[in-house]
Amino acid sequence: MSAASPEKAGGTIKADEAERQAHQPGVEADMASKPIFIRDSYKGSDKLKGKVAIVTGGDSGIGRAVAVHFAREGADIAILYLDEHKDADEVVELVKKEGRRCLKFAGDVSKPETAKEVVEKTVAEFGRLDVLVNNAAQQHMQTDFTKIDPAQLVSTFSTNVFGYFYMAQAALPHMKEGASIINTSSVTAYKGSPGLVDYSSTKGAQISFTRALSNQLVSKGIRVNAVAPGPIWTPLQPATFPGEKLEKLGDSVPMGRVGQPCECATCYVFLASEDGSYVSGQTLHPNGGVVVSG
Repeated sequence: MSAASPEKAGGTIKADEAERQAHQPGVEADMASKPIFIRDSYKGSDKLKGKVAIVTGGDSGIGRAVAVHFAREGADIAILYLDEHKDADEVVELVKKEGRRCLKFAGDVSKPETAKEVVEKTVAEFGRLDVLVNNAAQQHMQTDFTKIDPAQLVSTFSTNVFGYFYMAQAALPHMKEGASIINTSSVTAYKGSPGLVDYSSTKGAQISFTRALSNQLVSKGIRVNAVAPGPIWTPLQPATFPGEKLEKLGDSVPMGRVGQPCECATCYVFLASEDGSYVSGQTLHPNGGVVVSG
């Protein structure tokens, strides 16, 4: 799928798309306007040849883009997803088309037993683990802060923060010098979002997690970094926002449009590969030109 000039998501979104995507984190197969997960022009150069990567939330959106880019760079892939089986099957086929192997696991990343099972079965099948991409997330729009109920708060933190901890804890015993952990955060960690207070809070926690874990692991030669995308066209968007919000997604960023998953995935390739060998505890910002600090 070509992405020379990615268009904003609005315009081709069906009016009922938000209703059809009521289930978090959303289904890419059901989206009226398909995300662009890799450019036809992207040429792999064996940056990850022979490596093994686990990508959580790897069935769709940014996770799918990362999985396919990693495969084109020579890595074998394992993806963890919740229950979007059709999307996951598509990713398996996409990875195979790149000449690489792909495992898929359905499960709840907020459960430590899920993390342990995914890591152990991946290592048993592929013999190693070089890269962990913590990417699975959920977000729920609530413009009235006082109405964020305990169930939503616990669920959002369990997936977006605890899941990152559990996956890293399960992965580290199998990682050697040169390995890499990459956490998907968000521009909301830096700018906030009035309708996503709990989500923004988890994204800030992910940045602190990245920095602290990097400090602990750097002496072992294991790098920990993050990517903080701006508004990206993924299934999570129509699963979160009503139609009128979707049509304006990306309007507020300097580039004036929503981003595509393919415009984030190369950040992960850089951080996972030898190209990023002197980078740890840092965050990359594919966000459409938003200036952030901190």
